[in-house]
Amino acid sequence: MNAIQHTFQKVKRWLQSLSFRTGVIVLLSCIPFYILSFAQMLLPINTAAKGVLWTVLFGLAKTCQYGGLTILGVEGYKRLKSKFKRGSSEDRTTEV
Repeated sequence: MNAIQHTFQKVKRWLQSLSFRTGVIVLLSCIPFYILSFAQMLLPINTAAKGVLWTVLFGLAKTCQYGGLTILGVEGYKRLKSKFKRGSSEDRTTEV
């Protein structure tokens, strides 16, 4: 295994050792970066600066998204998904 693969494996193991709550926080932090990456297009700056800002902010959003999913892992993703499904079914029963 070369040095780059070893480094990625080490980072992946470290991210997976973090808690479920940390994973959810990191995953949710991608939302403001997605919003900012497109909202900055409204700024009165030149096109090159907008392109750089979009690249940086969109890259941060993707980094948070994939980092959060790595922290959660498959089991954490299933747990989070079931909470959202359970929450929406509870909302329907209270509406009746």
